[in-house]
Amino acid sequence: MREFRKIPCVIQRGGTSKGIFVHEKDLPKDPQLRDRVILSIFGSPDKRQIDGLGGADPLTSKVAIIAPSSRPGCDVDYTFGAVDLTEPIVDYRGNCGNLSAGVGPFAIDEGLVQAADGQTVVHVFNTNTNKTLTAFVPTCEGNTQYRGDYSIAGVPGTGAKILLDYAGTAGSSTGKILPTGKPVDCVSIPTVGTVEMSIVDAGNPVCFIKPQVLGLLGTEGPRDERVINLLSTIELIRGTAARLIGLVRDERNARFETPAIPMLSIVSPPKDYISFTDDRAISGMDVDMVARAFYMQEMHKAYSVTATVCTGTAAMVQGTVVNQVISAAVQETNIIRIGHPGGVIPIEVEVNNGLRGLELRKAVLGRTSRRIMDGFVYVPESLFLG
Repeated sequence: MREFRKIPCVIQRGGTSKGIFVHEKDLPKDPQLRDRVILSIFGSPDKRQIDGLGGADPLTSKVAIIAPSSRPGCDVDYTFGAVDLTEPIVDYRGNCGNLSAGVGPFAIDEGLVQAADGQTVVHVFNTNTNKTLTAFVPTCEGNTQYRGDYSIAGVPGTGAKILLDYAGTAGSSTGKILPTGKPVDCVSIPTVGTVEMSIVDAGNPVCFIKPQVLGLLGTEGPRDERVINLLSTIELIRGTAARLIGLVRDERNARFETPAIPMLSIVSPPKDYISFTDDRAISGMDVDMVARAFYMQEMHKAYSVTATVCTGTAAMVQGTVVNQVISAAVQETNIIRIGHPGGVIPIEVEVNNGLRGLELRKAVLGRTSRRIMDGFVYVPESLFLG
């Protein structure tokens, strides 16, 4: 019997995330076996992921499973999996917006979508949320164009600008932009007290709170000791939000049942701070708000794209915690500049109050991507024997 089975894969950066991209046809159909194979590919569970391709960080422990789409108007199906470092879990409950930036280029590079001249539009159906996003990918002579002069905070160098429109992702998990029906909920949480939170669902659901709830300033970084000491409290608040929108029955189980969503974001008015990634001074004049997102039980080192979509949406909904802290200029331009640990991420958002309630009409931002390597990953044959 052979010891290993070869599975074709690509390591691709999308925005500030990096993941393993695989064709759905190259993975087992049985969901449990598929997860065992994915965990083996990444070397999880193990904090170092030393025996796999994972990067020992939640932002680099992600899988993108791609297939041709049979849905009208869609080019490819994209399933995102957050691969846990310390538990044998692959969480499919939400999407990763940053990694989504690599889906269009991957589809073109792999021949799933034919490249047009100058720019190729790729309609991506995200199976996690049953929502469609649109990628506008620069292409040249039938190939993805990766090199360019567009830069994004949290990634060194520059690349070709990929525009992503997430207007079709409103109500990703709950079917509504405001899952609880209110822009603000005041929730009593044991050991924490009464917490004013806004739960908004666009791109992915996010629970927004102010830093005062935790005794923070809002400009702390991922390695700040005050933040690390509060992670269990932050997870309790996040779990409570998960219960309020029906993702779990008991907030204490959110860590294992839905570790990736909802995300939690701490938001505050514009202010000066120092970038976590390169020690640059970020001026409060250059942002419309400051935010710190928490993903997979730690602070995000930059800012999730789906959280960006959700934050921008929340900024445009009167009365939300986000709407309370943004600068006045946002209402005139529809562009929100979010200051995060790695720098600034801007997004253009339009939200209308239509006959059916709140409607997300536009949610556009720029990302870059890079195809880093392709080849085979070796998975123990014994996994396939039951």
